Amino acid sequence: MNRTKIIKELKGKSFDLLVIGGGITGVGIALDAQLRGLNTALVEMQDFSAGTSSRSTKLVHGGLRYLKQFDFSLVMEVGRERAIVHRLAPHLVHPDKMLLPLIKDGNYGKILTNVGLMIYDWLANVEQADQRVMLTKEEAINQEPLLREDILEGAGFYAEYRTDDSRLVISVAKVASQKGAKLANYLEVVNFINNEVGRVIGIEVRDHISGENFNVFAKKIVNATGPWVDNLRKKDKSLKGKRLHLTKGVHIVIPFEKLQLSQTVYFDNQDGRMLFAIPRNNIIYLGTTDTNYSKDITNPKVNKADVEYIIEAINNMFPLAKIKISDVLSSWAGLRPLIHEEGKDPSELSRKDEIFHSKTGLISIAGGKLTGYRKMAEKVVDQVVSELGIKTGKCTTDSQLLDGNGFENYQDVEDYIVKLMTKYPEILLKHHQAKYLVYNYGINSDKILKIKEDNPQYSNIESELIYTIEEEMVQTALDFFERRTGRMNFDIESVKSNASNIIEILADKLKWNEKRVDLETKKLKNIIESKTTFL
Repeated sequence: MNRTKIIKELKGKSFDLLVIGGGITGVGIALDAQLRGLNTALVEMQDFSAGTSSRSTKLVHGGLRYLKQFDFSLVMEVGRERAIVHRLAPHLVHPDKMLLPLIKDGNYGKILTNVGLMIYDWLANVEQADQRVMLTKEEAINQEPLLREDILEGAGFYAEYRTDDSRLVISVAKVASQKGAKLANYLEVVNFINNEVGRVIGIEVRDHISGENFNVFAKKIVNATGPWVDNLRKKDKSLKGKRLHLTKGVHIVIPFEKLQLSQTVYFDNQDGRMLFAIPRNNIIYLGTTDTNYSKDITNPKVNKADVEYIIEAINNMFPLAKIKISDVLSSWAGLRPLIHEEGKDPSELSRKDEIFHSKTGLISIAGGKLTGYRKMAEKVVDQVVSELGIKTGKCTTDSQLLDGNGFENYQDVEDYIVKLMTKYPEILLKHHQAKYLVYNYGINSDKILKIKEDNPQYSNIESELIYTIEEEMVQTALDFFERRTGRMNFDIESVKSNASNIIEILADKLKWNEKRVDLETKKLKNIIESKTTFL
């Protein structure tokens, strides 16, 4: 993904399809369209996944909550999509056991949970080894001793999948690029270009790296910008009828020793919402909130009330934890671009996607969930193909392996971790170092380790940076620390200790001037501070 080369290929050129938005929906559309033979381009205002697609709960899960709404078709679709994405990228989408405590007067009673999870296993085609098990109160406490006993009646124990949402996005984007699509970050849409009868035929973009403006043309243009969908519909003069309803979801990160769980717990809060507590290496991340949002879309803030809500819920379910705000290591806030429904609370709004059509020919898509990105993309590309009046093959993204996948199954991933440690014993001194690389980069871990082997002056993290600059279009320190590596959320101390040398290498490789170095340094410092400062 050579950005300089791609910019040259975008300027003034005409494509079959131009996608605006580099989140999971946008890159999914670009991959599907390119695989079907459409000459495809994609522009992203910030970095790939910088919006909602880097700020989720980081689960590819099967929609258990939809069983309560008797939406069986959605459960079936999402459950099967979950299995497909795991197969396409087993290094990125890992099996994760989930404990669902059954509490007095809670969302899920014993009978509903037992029957529901049984239906869930059947609809989602869950393998026998991962199918649900119902636990007694004693068994649930034995599984998770920190659970609150006085309200506990038992538990459901079932399978879900954990992922890194940003890594999933960049993996899809890289395959789309490898297949011939032209994707570039930091290109903001300034204006739509219309022909003499008002049809949209292109866009004017501003390159936030070079500062120049240029045009890109296409037969069809898709707006897949998540929370920004209505902004572009307004620019297109087509913001009528249904609109977005943005809600904010907040997550916080605490040390593992503060809440030593054996697996993910999906539990009731006193107000009826469900929250997650998810172990990940030496931390636990907790969330999420669901509140109406109408402020800055680009930088949603985590405020004190958000953090206090999550901490109160955690301490209520795990009373021995005694979590305090001072225990929070990091945090993030993301926006859900839902479809507005009059009179409904945020938690009641549907997560289904919806396509909007403009008189100018612009197609916009909003809503949906990370798990269903492939089916959303398929629907959009089907629409594009129909409107272009051309014949292509059907969607084949269900068999297109994602970047970094060279594995037959998940056991191959674990075997590869051991293989790397044997191959690079002087670089990978501990198992967690190899596991981190493989879970992020799959078989591309070899490339990163080869950089380190050939350049012993680089540390492991610096070798990782070189790889992401050369192959994943990293343009800023935050691209690397937050969206390519997840360190800003899950290992913020490594960000603090490596910030200066990472910026120094970026400046050298990307030819930054002194002013840009100062700007990046200040920006990174402010973001680190914002992760634990709540007003």
